[in-house]
Amino acid sequence: MGSVMAMSAVPVGSQRAWSSAFADLAGGWRQRQLWAHLGWQDIRQRYRRSLLGPIWISITMAVTAIALGVLYAGLFGNDLAVQLPYILVGFIIWGFISGCISEGAEVFTSNVGLITHLPAPLSVHVYRLVWRQVLFFAHNLLVYAVMLVVFPQDLHWSDVTAIPAVLLLAVNGAWVALLIGIVTTRFRDLLPITQSIVQLAFFLTPIVWIYEDLLNSPNPEIAERARLAELNPFLHFIEILRRPMLGQPQELRHWVVVGIITVVGWAVTLVVLRQYRARVSYWV
Repeated sequence: MGSVMAMSAVPVGSQRAWSSAFADLAGGWRQRQLWAHLGWQDIRQRYRRSLLGPIWISITMAVTAIALGVLYAGLFGNDLAVQLPYILVGFIIWGFISGCISEGAEVFTSNVGLITHLPAPLSVHVYRLVWRQVLFFAHNLLVYAVMLVVFPQDLHWSDVTAIPAVLLLAVNGAWVALLIGIVTTRFRDLLPITQSIVQLAFFLTPIVWIYEDLLNSPNPEIAERARLAELNPFLHFIEILRRPMLGQPQELRHWVVVGIITVVGWAVTLVVLRQYRARVSYWV
C-alpha cells in the first residue's frame, strides 16, 4: 500500500500533469537494471525445472513452423524452400508482436504485488515485458540461423534495416502494452476479448500464407480482395522485418504506415498515461 498512500498525498492536478507522464517513462528507463534482471528471471523461472530451459521456446516454434510449412507448401503448390522460410520468419516476428499485446493486457494485474508495495514507475513493468519478449525473439533467432544454413537466402548489406525494424517493433510494443494494460486494468472483461482478437489477427495476417502470391493471382477477384490485407496494420509491422530477414527489398509504404502508427499510438498512450496513471494502483 506504500505506493498507493504516496500517490494519494500528491495533488490530483500534479498527478495528471504532462511532466508526470514523461517522468514515469524516464524514471522507468533509469531503472533498467531492475527490469532487465526481472525480465531475465521471468524466463528462468518459467523453465526452472526444464533440462533445455529457454531452448524449448525455439524448439516449439520451429516444430510448428516446419509442420505448417510442409502443409501449406503442399496446399498452395509452393516450393518448400520458399514457403518454410516465409512461415518461420513470420512466426518469429509474430511471436514478439502477439506477446506484447497478450501479456500487455495483464501487465499490471499480474504485477499487483509489486505495484502496491514497490514505489516504482508504471513503465518499469512495461519495459520488463518488452525486454522479456526481446529475449524470446533472440532465442528464436537460433532457429533462423539454422534455417539460413538449410535454406540459404540472398542477403545483402542493405538488409541491416532489420535492426531499426526490430527497434520499431520494441517501441511500438511498449506503447501497446502500456495502453492496453491501463485499459484492461480498469475494464477486466477486455482481457479475453484482447486475446481473442490476437488469435483472429494471426489468421488475417500473412504469416502462413504468402501475400504476394494472392496479389499475383490470375484471378482478378482474388487479387483485388488480397489488397484488403493492406488495411491490416500487422501486415506492415511483419513486412518491415521479414523482408530484410529473407533478403527481399524493402517497400517504403510499410515503413510509412508503421511510422504513422508509432506516432499516433504514442500520442494516445501519453494522453491515457497522463490521465490515469495515478489510478492504476487502485484498479489493480
